[in-house]
Amino acid sequence: MHIDIDQPREIAVEKLKKSIPKELWDTNEQFIAQLKNKIKNHPLANNPMIELLTNGRFNHQAVKNIHLEYRHAIVQIFTDALLMAQYQARQLEPRLPAGIKMIARFLLTLNVLDEFGFQPGTSTINYYQGNPAYAHYPLFEKVLNELNISIAERENYNPSQIAVEVRQYLEKSYDTYIAVVALLAVAEQQVILYSPPLRQATKSVGLNVEHGYYYVHGVSSDNTALAADDDHEDDLWFTLIQACTPEIYPSLEAMCIHYCDLWNRFWLYQYEANNHLTR
Repeated sequence: MHIDIDQPREIAVEKLKKSIPKELWDTNEQFIAQLKNKIKNHPLANNPMIELLTNGRFNHQAVKNIHLEYRHAIVQIFTDALLMAQYQARQLEPRLPAGIKMIARFLLTLNVLDEFGFQPGTSTINYYQGNPAYAHYPLFEKVLNELNISIAERENYNPSQIAVEVRQYLEKSYDTYIAVVALLAVAEQQVILYSPPLRQATKSVGLNVEHGYYYVHGVSSDNTALAADDDHEDDLWFTLIQACTPEIYPSLEAMCIHYCDLWNRFWLYQYEANNHLTR
């Protein structure tokens, strides 16, 4: 029996849709569409930092400060959260039939593969392609190297209170599958909004951003990068459509909007703390 393996994302999404009753899928999909719209119109999307970063207004010290804050808030724990989402997919059972959790895990793995340094295609020996050197967290550490941030500075850095709050809010979601998936989806939206401006800010202080961390962050339609954060965000929303039920809509929306609020406060703090460090 032939099984198609050439369109893993599309196949997984179709299987997700068939894993729950159509009426529930349609209802959940409508709710998620409304939630995504609220997130895209949240003040986070119009924070003054976006313009300042994009225009390269900050000097080298400010860019260092911002990267140390961002490292603590999300970069260090992003793959931890992804792996917790994969593990907690077990919570789909017994509400859904045995084995259904593997569809969500399959889709989430596409994000994990990117984060860990795998690349699409097969090698000359017909095996997976990839190298841990391309994992996103080490690539971010290389940016810090190029910004001349020492290991001691990283280890001794005292993050702001809002950076701590952003990090802790995601960490506290690890025990609940729906919560960690939803917050990861919001985090991906934040990455989509702020990675291109951060790329420009980093470029403005002399770093080459045509490779490394900023080359693999952004949206799939960006010809200047090899990124797929928009695809990964969609994948997370699809897994959430499979998992949620109407009675949790209010709490789920409140949680996502609060995480947006925290991120908006994070970026407002970066503005206030660094607006005197301009070029």
